[in-house]
Amino acid sequence: MTDDRFVHLERVGVTFGTGKTRTEALTPTDLAIKRGDFVALVGPSGCGKSTILKLISELLKPSTGNIFFGGRELGAKPLRVGMAFQSASLLPWMTVRDNVMLPLKIVPPFKKDYRAERHRAFRDRADALLAQVGLEDFADKSPWQLSGGMMQRANLCRALIHDPDLLLLDEPFGALDQFTREELWQTLQDLWIDRGSTVILVTHDLREAAYLANRICVMSPRPGRIVEDRAVDFVRPRAIDITFEPEFARLVQDLRRLIVGAPKPPKADAA
Repeated sequence: MTDDRFVHLERVGVTFGTGKTRTEALTPTDLAIKRGDFVALVGPSGCGKSTILKLISELLKPSTGNIFFGGRELGAKPLRVGMAFQSASLLPWMTVRDNVMLPLKIVPPFKKDYRAERHRAFRDRADALLAQVGLEDFADKSPWQLSGGMMQRANLCRALIHDPDLLLLDEPFGALDQFTREELWQTLQDLWIDRGSTVILVTHDLREAAYLANRICVMSPRPGRIVEDRAVDFVRPRAIDITFEPEFARLVQDLRRLIVGAPKPPKADAA
């Protein structure tokens, strides 16, 4: 039988400090993600959701366990990752287009050809992405001329410009108003359907998770662990109207009950 796990966390745990300052952030956890999955991580603050993103992107090393990518240990081959956070962090001295093209300057194999291709293929690549999210008329604008929602659209383009193997999203819409968030949910869904990216989304918004993901992993309070891995089978593409349907509301309520009522794992005996 072939192993279809694209990303695999095997008994991965994270502990900070020693002795009295020792804090277990993530208790040994298993998580398997298939290529093309859209997985949402939800749970209370401090449960280890963002820690998992840092582990997968190699910004943090696990204290225990192993992480595999494409059947090989993480780090055995280059992993191209796109990331978007709550703050768009667009560089104010660059145009929107130049901000979007920034990963092409530093990510192999694009960086070698960046100077030669900048005004041809790479510029066209950026403009095509901006057009896909409705920003075709803003490529030459400065970031301060964009609204918050427009900056996050550009942020998504920057995260996707280098064809990442994996797209990691950490509360990318958390600072936006409800109507802008819902508009961007549809934008992100369209990009995912079009590109077939593998996505891991960290969010506190259970409606956001239910609308976007095809799997939702619920985590317990610290030390975090996955207490539920729920499939989301609503048909695609999903319209915002689905969020008012009884089945959607039941899913959100079930997720909330799991988070509010998730028991803390027992404390390990002192060594």
